[in-house]
Amino acid sequence: MTMPQSGIKVVIVGAGFGGLTAAIECHRQGHDVRVYESFPELKTLGDIISFGANAGRIYHRWSEGRVVQRLRELCIDLSSYGFRIHKYDTGEVVYHQRNPPGDPKAPVLNGHRGELHQVVFNYARDELGIPIHLGQPVGEYFEDEEQAGIVLQNGERVLADLVIGADGVRSKARELVLGYVDKPKSSGYAVWRAWFSNTDMIQDPRTREFCAHGDSFNGWIGPDVHFLFSTIKGGQDCCWVLTHRDEHDIDESWSFPGRLEDVYRVLEGWDPICRAIVEKTPSLVDWKLVYRDPLSTWVSRHARILLLGDAAHPFLPTSAQGATQAMEDGVTIAVCLKRAGKANVPAAVRVHQEIRYDRVGEVQKTGETTRDRWHKTDWETVAKDPKSIAFPREDWIHAHDAEKHANETFDELFKKVTQPELFENVKLRPIGPIGVTVG
Repeated sequence: MTMPQSGIKVVIVGAGFGGLTAAIECHRQGHDVRVYESFPELKTLGDIISFGANAGRIYHRWSEGRVVQRLRELCIDLSSYGFRIHKYDTGEVVYHQRNPPGDPKAPVLNGHRGELHQVVFNYARDELGIPIHLGQPVGEYFEDEEQAGIVLQNGERVLADLVIGADGVRSKARELVLGYVDKPKSSGYAVWRAWFSNTDMIQDPRTREFCAHGDSFNGWIGPDVHFLFSTIKGGQDCCWVLTHRDEHDIDESWSFPGRLEDVYRVLEGWDPICRAIVEKTPSLVDWKLVYRDPLSTWVSRHARILLLGDAAHPFLPTSAQGATQAMEDGVTIAVCLKRAGKANVPAAVRVHQEIRYDRVGEVQKTGETTRDRWHKTDWETVAKDPKSIAFPREDWIHAHDAEKHANETFDELFKKVTQPELFENVKLRPIGPIGVTVG
């Protein structure tokens, strides 16, 4: 349900999952919200994306569960199959990880990025009527103590009480918040990614089993490499992701067309089934995993510009939480703005950062720990304890309710932000070093 109008004007730059969630949640909380996106049209591109139960809980609140039902129809169903983890060379299943009982109010959702994004986009624009301006690149950000805004490349100035930069790892708003340009660095890893029809898979007796009996999910774990393969929509579509070492210079770009011969080299000596799967791939993407040093702050000098999602905290795919944490950001800032009111927007933004910063940092670490668990596997340990190689599903991550948590923690943090003199040794996250126009 939508709350009474707050009078707070919010401009969001970027219409990805994080930006759209922030827009939807701001709308729910009664704020006046508009979205600006540089892409001229929506395209259903990409491959698989994962949303944990903590995201499913957010989706379920939209339109009384109808949005999550649309998403579920497009997502993989592993209730009976689970996740089967193989040793890279022999192909033996060393651990069969069963799916825990699902909560219909907090479902885990895994599906095609573009298809799921289309559902969320249509809900925001067509059902809620949120203005989403496509083909509108932002040329400048600016702020002062009273307001913030953006300048579009066509020269139009758009003013708001708060501007949210949800425009990804190359966010221009980062320059204003940080006071300098921070370039992405290589994480030392890259992934090849592919999504394709099961046409050839189901005709090959070596691979037919993955498609003929519904959805499936399998992983092969090897030295500093892991290969994940899933089928979806009742086995009709196929998707694989192979993470491997890569020190490529990513100064200019981090996504390239992939080459099958490179994949075959990495898979030499592996279970032949892996190559049999890759051979069916019509095209693939070589995606370099970029790394950025953790930001000291996501908030600009006057606390009128806020970084959200990948613009603030990019995640490794092995966390399976990047998009979900961006969604938690969107929920939290919407609640903080509502609780603080129009006269206290900067304080609301600072409270948002206090609520989110440490949690995001801890969840980010799981991307590295899961990767290292697989890439540095001690097979003798696995033989004694097969569960040691399982994909982690921590309750502290998945059981989190971002809206409830924001409401429960807001009052005390608001006092610390607005009246720090009342608290001993209060330590708050810093805000940006400058407050000037960035173009």
